[in-house]
Amino acid sequence: MPTPAIPFTDLARSRHSVRKFLTDPVAPGDIRGVLEDAQAAPSNCNTQPWTVHVVSGAARETLSKELLKADEEERVSSDFTFDYADFGEGTYLDRAHHHAATLYESMGIARSDKAARKAAALENLSFFDAPHAAFLFMPAFGDGVRAAGDIGMYAQNFLLSLTARGLGGIPQTMLGFYADTVREFLDVPEDLKLLFGISFGYADESAPANGFRMERAALEQSVVLHDTPGVLDQR
Repeated sequence: MPTPAIPFTDLARSRHSVRKFLTDPVAPGDIRGVLEDAQAAPSNCNTQPWTVHVVSGAARETLSKELLKADEEERVSSDFTFDYADFGEGTYLDRAHHHAATLYESMGIARSDKAARKAAALENLSFFDAPHAAFLFMPAFGDGVRAAGDIGMYAQNFLLSLTARGLGGIPQTMLGFYADTVREFLDVPEDLKLLFGISFGYADESAPANGFRMERAALEQSVVLHDTPGVLDQR
């Protein structure tokens, strides 16, 4: 019997970032299905500006070691800026801080325990034990904003397809902090920029890091309606 389709509302609202995976590999047919679903994403002028490298097995193991070595040697090589200061004072920074506090609390890590927080962050470079990781590269079109937006839509398709198949994933900005290391290992040309990576596989449901969910802001905080009455009255 075919698996019943998951209603889109349930699919979109149940997707969450997985931070601990089982080591069991995903079937090739499922990986292909996820990639085909992601490939259906819209893009500006149908440019489809994504180049995606998937690592598994020995390649995944070796790349993880290279990433950890790059971190130890402080060889950061991000193609795009990232700084909490860019969030400014107020809503965006508050949300980022709340996310970090909630995550570390779920893992039993105190705010003052810098060593444990660092170890938890380094789990990114071990792909949270996921058997597979996808690296999303983009060309340098203009200021990059439109291509990056297209990559975001590709990634959302990718993540929702994982959820629909009983799998989990997590988009990881931190993987993009070592772009040169990744490019060199995967033999990717310099003109393709690494936006982020997605680790994926079967979630380890027993892991504390997978036992919490982040809430989303109320619609009133992000949506402004013009001559569209009654929408925000619905519950």
